Amino acid sequence: MAYLKPDKPEKVFVPALREAKEKGEKLVCLTAYDYPTARIVDEAGVDIILVGDSMGNVIHGYGNTIPVTLDEICSATKAVKRGSHRALIISDMPYGSFHTGDDEAVRNALRLMKDGGAEAVKLEGGRNRVGLVKRLVDEEIPVVAHVGLTPQSVHKMGGYRVQAKTADAAKTLIEDAKMLEEAGAFAIVLELVPREVAEIVTNELSISTIGIGAGAACDIQVLVLHDLIGFTFGRQPRFVRQYANVSEVITNAITRWMDDVKTGNYPSEAESYGFPEEARKEMKA
Repeated sequence: MAYLKPDKPEKVFVPALREAKEKGEKLVCLTAYDYPTARIVDEAGVDIILVGDSMGNVIHGYGNTIPVTLDEICSATKAVKRGSHRALIISDMPYGSFHTGDDEAVRNALRLMKDGGAEAVKLEGGRNRVGLVKRLVDEEIPVVAHVGLTPQSVHKMGGYRVQAKTADAAKTLIEDAKMLEEAGAFAIVLELVPREVAEIVTNELSISTIGIGAGAACDIQVLVLHDLIGFTFGRQPRFVRQYANVSEVITNAITRWMDDVKTGNYPSEAESYGFPEEARKEMKA
Protein backbone atom coordinates (compact mmCIF):
# COMPACT_ATOMS: atom_id res chain seq x y z
CA MET A 1 0.00 0.00 0.00
CA ALA A 2 1.36 3.43 -0.95
CA TYR A 3 2.23 5.82 1.87
CA LEU A 4 -0.28 8.64 2.09
CA LYS A 5 1.00 12.03 3.14
CA PRO A 6 -1.02 13.81 5.84
CA ASP A 7 -3.04 16.85 4.85
CA LYS A 8 -1.28 19.05 7.40
CA PRO A 9 2.28 20.26 6.74
CA GLU A 10 5.00 18.39 8.59
CA LYS A 11 5.69 19.61 12.11
CA VAL A 12 8.97 21.50 12.55
CA PHE A 13 11.23 19.99 15.21
CA VAL A 14 14.69 21.06 16.37
CA PRO A 15 16.61 18.73 13.98
CA ALA A 16 14.89 20.38 11.01
CA LEU A 17 17.00 23.51 11.54
CA ARG A 18 20.28 21.66 11.09
CA GLU A 19 18.90 19.78 8.08
CA ALA A 20 17.86 23.06 6.46
CA LYS A 21 21.31 24.57 7.08
CA GLU A 22 23.03 21.57 5.53
CA LYS A 23 20.81 21.89 2.45
CA GLY A 24 21.28 25.66 2.25
CA GLU A 25 17.56 26.30 2.78
CA LYS A 26 16.53 29.56 4.45
CA LEU A 27 13.99 29.42 7.26
CA VAL A 28 11.81 32.16 8.74
CA CYS A 29 10.82 33.08 12.28
CA LEU A 30 8.23 35.56 13.56
CA THR A 31 7.01 36.54 16.99
CA ALA A 32 3.52 35.80 18.31
CA TYR A 33 2.02 36.38 21.73
CA ASP A 34 -1.60 35.23 21.43
CA TYR A 35 -3.86 32.59 19.86
CA PRO A 36 -5.20 34.43 16.77
CA THR A 37 -1.80 35.77 15.78
CA ALA A 38 -0.21 32.35 16.24
CA ARG A 39 -2.84 30.79 14.00
CA ILE A 40 -2.25 33.33 11.25
CA VAL A 41 1.53 33.04 11.46
CA ASP A 42 1.46 29.25 11.61
CA GLU A 43 -1.02 28.83 8.77
CA ALA A 44 1.03 31.22 6.63
CA GLY A 45 3.84 28.67 6.79
CA VAL A 46 6.32 30.34 9.15
CA ASP A 47 8.82 27.75 10.41
CA ILE A 48 9.49 29.10 13.90
CA ILE A 49 7.38 31.16 16.30
CA LEU A 50 9.23 33.09 18.97
CA VAL A 51 7.22 34.02 22.05
CA GLY A 52 9.56 36.90 22.70
CA ASP A 53 10.02 39.24 25.59
CA SER A 54 9.60 41.86 22.88
CA MET A 55 5.99 41.70 24.08
CA GLY A 56 7.17 44.23 26.63
CA ASN A 57 7.54 46.81 23.87
CA VAL A 58 4.77 45.94 21.42
CA ILE A 59 2.07 44.49 23.70
CA HIS A 60 2.53 46.06 27.14
CA GLY A 61 3.98 49.41 26.06
CA TYR A 62 7.10 49.19 28.21
CA GLY A 63 10.17 51.10 27.10
CA ASN A 64 12.22 47.89 27.07
CA THR A 65 11.97 44.16 27.74
CA ILE A 66 13.19 44.18 31.34
CA PRO A 67 9.76 44.34 33.12
CA VAL A 68 8.42 41.25 31.29
CA THR A 69 7.73 38.41 33.74
CA LEU A 70 7.91 34.65 33.49
CA ASP A 71 4.15 34.51 34.12
CA GLU A 72 3.54 36.73 31.09
CA ILE A 73 5.77 34.65 28.83
CA CYS A 74 4.21 31.41 30.08
CA SER A 75 0.66 32.67 29.55
CA ALA A 76 1.49 33.89 26.04
CA THR A 77 3.18 30.58 25.21
CA LYS A 78 0.05 28.65 26.21
CA ALA A 79 -2.03 30.76 23.83
CA VAL A 80 0.49 30.43 21.01
CA LYS A 81 0.67 26.67 21.52
CA ARG A 82 -3.09 26.39 21.08
CA GLY A 83 -2.93 28.35 17.84
CA SER A 84 0.07 26.62 16.29
CA HIS A 85 0.39 23.12 14.83
CA ARG A 86 3.43 23.23 12.53
CA ALA A 87 5.91 25.87 13.68
CA LEU A 88 8.62 25.21 16.25
CA ILE A 89 7.72 27.23 19.36
CA ILE A 90 10.57 28.95 21.19
CA SER A 91 9.96 30.95 24.36
CA ASP A 92 12.18 33.69 25.69
CA MET A 93 13.50 33.39 29.20
CA PRO A 94 12.78 36.89 30.51
CA TYR A 95 15.09 39.07 32.54
CA GLY A 96 15.53 37.67 36.04
CA SER A 97 14.41 34.13 35.18
CA PHE A 98 17.93 32.74 34.73
CA HIS A 99 20.11 35.09 36.77
CA THR A 100 19.83 33.64 40.28
CA GLY A 101 21.42 30.23 39.82
CA ASP A 102 21.32 27.30 37.43
CA ASP A 103 18.78 25.32 39.46
CA GLU A 104 16.29 28.20 39.39
CA ALA A 105 16.91 28.69 35.67
CA VAL A 106 16.22 25.01 35.00
CA ARG A 107 12.98 25.18 37.00
CA ASN A 108 11.84 28.23 35.04
CA ALA A 109 12.75 26.69 31.69
CA LEU A 110 10.92 23.49 32.63
CA ARG A 111 7.86 25.56 33.52
CA LEU A 112 7.86 27.18 30.09
CA MET A 113 7.96 23.73 28.50
CA LYS A 114 5.69 21.73 30.83
CA ASP A 115 3.08 24.41 31.58
CA GLY A 116 3.48 26.73 28.62
CA GLY A 117 4.05 24.20 25.86
CA ALA A 118 7.34 25.67 24.60
CA GLU A 119 9.50 23.34 22.54
CA ALA A 120 12.71 25.26 23.24
CA VAL A 121 13.87 28.28 25.23
CA LYS A 122 16.04 31.26 24.30
CA LEU A 123 18.35 33.16 26.62
CA GLU A 124 20.66 36.11 26.15
CA GLY A 125 24.38 36.22 26.81
CA GLY A 126 27.75 35.07 25.53
CA ARG A 127 30.49 33.14 27.31
CA ASN A 128 28.96 34.02 30.68
CA ARG A 129 26.01 31.74 29.81
CA VAL A 130 28.00 28.77 28.52
CA GLY A 131 27.73 26.80 31.77
CA LEU A 132 24.00 27.47 32.02
CA VAL A 133 23.38 26.43 28.41
CA LYS A 134 25.21 23.16 29.03
CA ARG A 135 23.18 22.54 32.19
CA LEU A 136 19.87 23.18 30.42
CA VAL A 137 20.84 20.94 27.51
CA ASP A 138 21.90 18.21 29.96
CA GLU A 139 18.39 18.45 31.42
CA GLU A 140 16.88 17.78 27.95
CA ILE A 141 15.88 21.40 27.38
CA PRO A 142 16.64 22.63 23.83
CA VAL A 143 18.34 26.04 23.94
CA VAL A 144 18.72 28.94 21.51
CA ALA A 145 21.53 31.32 22.45
CA HIS A 146 21.49 35.08 21.77
CA VAL A 147 24.51 37.35 21.24
CA GLY A 148 25.25 40.74 19.74
CA LEU A 149 22.71 43.26 20.97
CA THR A 150 21.05 41.65 23.99
CA PRO A 151 18.03 43.85 24.83
CA GLN A 152 17.94 42.74 28.47
CA SER A 153 21.34 44.44 28.84
CA VAL A 154 20.11 47.75 27.43
CA HIS A 155 21.18 49.74 30.49
CA LYS A 156 24.66 48.23 30.49
CA MET A 157 25.06 48.78 26.74
CA GLY A 158 23.72 52.31 26.87
CA GLY A 159 20.95 51.82 24.35
CA TYR A 160 20.20 49.81 21.23
CA ARG A 161 23.41 50.04 19.22
CA VAL A 162 25.15 47.88 16.63
CA GLN A 163 27.59 45.51 18.35
CA ALA A 164 30.93 43.94 17.32
CA LYS A 165 32.00 47.00 15.33
CA THR A 166 35.71 46.65 16.17
CA ALA A 167 38.05 43.79 15.31
CA ASP A 168 38.43 42.82 18.97
CA ALA A 169 34.69 42.93 19.64
CA ALA A 170 34.01 40.87 16.51
CA LYS A 171 36.60 38.29 17.54
CA THR A 172 35.00 38.03 21.00
CA LEU A 173 31.53 37.57 19.52
CA ILE A 174 32.73 34.84 17.17
CA GLU A 175 34.46 33.07 20.06
CA ASP A 176 31.30 33.37 22.19
CA ALA A 177 29.20 31.86 19.41
CA LYS A 178 31.54 28.88 19.10
CA MET A 179 31.54 28.34 22.86
CA LEU A 180 27.73 28.40 22.96
CA GLU A 181 27.57 25.89 20.13
CA GLU A 182 29.98 23.62 21.99
CA ALA A 183 27.83 23.96 25.12
CA GLY A 184 24.90 22.49 23.19
CA ALA A 185 22.82 25.38 21.83
CA PHE A 186 21.04 24.26 18.65
CA ALA A 187 20.80 27.79 17.20
CA ILE A 188 22.04 31.27 17.98
CA VAL A 189 20.44 34.68 17.47
CA LEU A 190 22.73 37.36 16.06
CA GLU A 191 21.16 40.75 16.72
CA LEU A 192 22.44 44.05 15.38
CA VAL A 193 25.88 42.91 14.28
CA PRO A 194 27.69 43.81 11.03
CA ARG A 195 26.70 41.53 8.16
CA GLU A 196 30.34 40.53 7.61
CA VAL A 197 30.65 39.29 11.18
CA ALA A 198 27.33 37.45 10.96
CA GLU A 199 28.51 35.74 7.78
CA ILE A 200 31.69 34.53 9.48
CA VAL A 201 29.69 33.11 12.39
CA THR A 202 27.22 31.46 10.02
CA ASN A 203 29.99 29.84 7.99
CA GLU A 204 32.02 28.66 10.98
CA LEU A 205 29.15 27.19 13.02
CA SER A 206 27.33 23.97 12.25
CA ILE A 207 24.26 25.21 14.15
CA SER A 208 21.82 27.69 12.62
CA THR A 209 22.22 31.43 12.96
CA ILE A 210 19.06 33.48 13.40
CA GLY A 211 19.59 37.01 12.17
CA ILE A 212 17.86 40.23 13.10
CA GLY A 213 19.65 43.26 11.77
CA ALA A 214 22.57 40.99 10.89
CA GLY A 215 22.47 40.76 7.10
CA ALA A 216 21.29 38.15 4.63
CA ALA A 217 23.90 35.45 5.26
CA CYS A 218 22.18 34.10 8.38
CA ASP A 219 20.44 30.76 8.07
CA ILE A 220 17.17 32.08 9.52
CA GLN A 221 15.65 35.55 9.57
CA VAL A 222 13.49 36.73 12.47
CA LEU A 223 11.38 39.84 12.91
CA VAL A 224 8.88 41.11 15.43
CA LEU A 225 5.54 40.61 13.67
CA HIS A 226 4.22 43.99 14.78
CA ASP A 227 7.15 45.70 13.02
CA LEU A 228 6.56 43.69 9.84
CA ILE A 229 2.89 44.65 9.59
CA GLY A 230 3.06 48.27 10.73
CA PHE A 231 1.41 47.71 14.10
CA THR A 232 3.93 49.68 16.13
CA PHE A 233 4.55 53.31 16.98
CA GLY A 234 7.56 55.53 16.48
CA ARG A 235 10.73 55.17 14.47
CA GLN A 236 11.70 51.67 13.38
CA PRO A 237 15.22 50.19 13.05
CA ARG A 238 16.92 50.19 9.66
CA PHE A 239 16.49 46.44 9.22
CA VAL A 240 12.69 46.53 9.50
CA ARG A 241 10.89 46.35 6.17
CA GLN A 242 7.18 47.07 6.59
CA TYR A 243 5.00 44.85 4.39
CA ALA A 244 1.60 46.19 5.51
CA ASN A 245 0.08 48.98 7.58
CA VAL A 246 -2.30 47.26 9.95
CA SER A 247 -2.56 50.36 12.15
CA GLU A 248 -4.06 52.26 9.23
CA VAL A 249 -6.47 49.43 8.41
CA ILE A 250 -7.70 49.28 12.02
CA THR A 251 -8.05 53.06 12.27
CA ASN A 252 -10.09 53.18 9.05
CA ALA A 253 -12.37 50.38 10.24
CA ILE A 254 -13.01 52.07 13.58
CA THR A 255 -13.66 55.44 11.91
CA ARG A 256 -16.17 53.93 9.47
CA TRP A 257 -17.96 52.09 12.26
CA MET A 258 -18.22 55.26 14.38
CA ASP A 259 -19.63 57.16 11.40
CA ASP A 260 -22.24 54.47 10.83
CA VAL A 261 -23.27 54.53 14.49
CA LYS A 262 -23.61 58.31 14.54
CA THR A 263 -25.63 58.40 11.31
CA GLY A 264 -27.91 55.53 12.35
CA ASN A 265 -26.58 53.11 9.73
CA TYR A 266 -25.39 50.65 12.38
CA PRO A 267 -26.87 48.35 13.40
CA SER A 268 -29.27 47.66 10.54
CA GLU A 269 -32.40 45.53 10.91
CA ALA A 270 -30.49 42.58 9.47
CA GLU A 271 -27.89 43.03 12.20
CA SER A 272 -30.49 43.19 14.97
CA TYR A 273 -32.82 40.67 16.56
CA GLY A 274 -36.54 41.17 15.99
CA PHE A 275 -39.30 40.34 18.43
CA PRO A 276 -41.01 37.04 17.38
CA GLU A 277 -44.36 37.47 15.60
CA GLU A 278 -46.13 35.08 17.97
CA ALA A 279 -44.88 37.00 20.97
CA ARG A 280 -46.05 40.29 19.45
CA LYS A 281 -49.55 38.86 19.05
CA GLU A 282 -49.54 37.81 22.67
CA MET A 283 -48.48 41.31 23.69
CA LYS A 284 -51.42 42.82 21.79
CA ALA A 285 -53.93 40.35 23.24
